[in-house]
Amino acid sequence: MTIVNQILQTKGNQVYTVLPEATVFEALQIMADKNIGSLVVIQDEKVAGILSERDYARKIVLQGKSSRETHVQEIMTREVKTVDPETSVTKCMELMTDKRIRHLPVLDGGRLVGIISIGDVVKSIINEQENIIHHLEGYITGQV
Repeated sequence: MTIVNQILQTKGNQVYTVLPEATVFEALQIMADKNIGSLVVIQDEKVAGILSERDYARKIVLQGKSSRETHVQEIMTREVKTVDPETSVTKCMELMTDKRIRHLPVLDGGRLVGIISIGDVVKSIINEQENIIHHLEGYITGQV
């Protein structure tokens, strides 16, 4: 069974963050520059929230607010679901599906060590299933 730490070893543990006082426009510039869909909001070296493209679309665009005048802390999601490096990929998939979220910050002892996306989880599950199929085919044909 694959765990979060294995995903981070493959993709790396780079996490892009933003301060709550930053403007939404500044946050969007970072997301566009880095080609990412969310930023972890950090305050006093702790996870204070997460800002996603969905937050922007629903809380700025649809409400007619200005991204240049609105601060991240005004629209960020405060109740952040997190996982630790030993969490199974299956558990991550369940959490993401149940809570309808696309990104999970990874905390190790309260310290931010990475972030995984729904794409990372799906890719990991597909790879795991392909490995199982390969092993079963080898077993059936006697090539194991």
